[in-house]
Amino acid sequence: MPLAAQVAPDAGLPNFRRYSAVYDLLYRDKDYEAEAEYVARTLRSASAQARTVLELGSGTGRHGRLLAAKGFQVHGIERSPDMAALAKSASERPIANDAGSFSCEVGDVRSVTLGRIFDAVIALFHVVSYQTTNEDLQATFATAARHLGPGGVFVFDVWHGPAVLGQRPERRVKQVGDDRLDVVRTARPELDAEKATVKVTYDMECRDRRSGEVMRFSEDHLMRYLFPREIDTLAASCGLCVIGSEEYMTGRPPSPSTWGVMYVLRRGAAP
Repeated sequence: MPLAAQVAPDAGLPNFRRYSAVYDLLYRDKDYEAEAEYVARTLRSASAQARTVLELGSGTGRHGRLLAAKGFQVHGIERSPDMAALAKSASERPIANDAGSFSCEVGDVRSVTLGRIFDAVIALFHVVSYQTTNEDLQATFATAARHLGPGGVFVFDVWHGPAVLGQRPERRVKQVGDDRLDVVRTARPELDAEKATVKVTYDMECRDRRSGEVMRFSEDHLMRYLFPREIDTLAASCGLCVIGSEEYMTGRPPSPSTWGVMYVLRRGAAP
């Protein structure tokens, strides 16, 4: 398949247009298994009986399938048709241990209404931070709330405002490859303190190892960083309350050097 077809644009989507073709390759060094175990532990600690999970922004299904292998019934919502197609293709293979299930569909996390209730809602890998306006954040929290019954939990990670402002994002270069492609990604961040956002421009260079063909493209990914007080306000506005927050993966208290913070919210009053 020509390189241009492998990374063809996904019309109409502001992010992940061509990115989805190399997404798993770029993040193959990400320890999805450890992250899934951490999320499973967090869910069970917050709600011991949690089994059904709605995943907002399920991407290519890596987290969802791993959580399914740990006994959860996961249904993902993914805005990018290309990523959802990759997730569906992967889900055709049996889930390891056949303990749970994973399914997904194309949808917008700000507006999707499935007409069913889940034990938990999750949004991982900064999905909430991709909601860059107050209206989008409010809508996403409302989506979580209307899919939770009393006592249900909403678990998500975000860019932590004190760390973003204290350390400031920097230009980074990442090089990855497999038997098909060599990829160089340069991330150029631009902070807008007034809007509490960081625009990350990803300059991508993809080289086909067989043909030598090279394709270059750029995508802007706008991210919102958030402060604990904002999370409290968003939660309260839709009947949720914050019952915990910690540094993502480590469990340590958030600090000015903590870029990723995991929040746990509960529908209804905290016990």
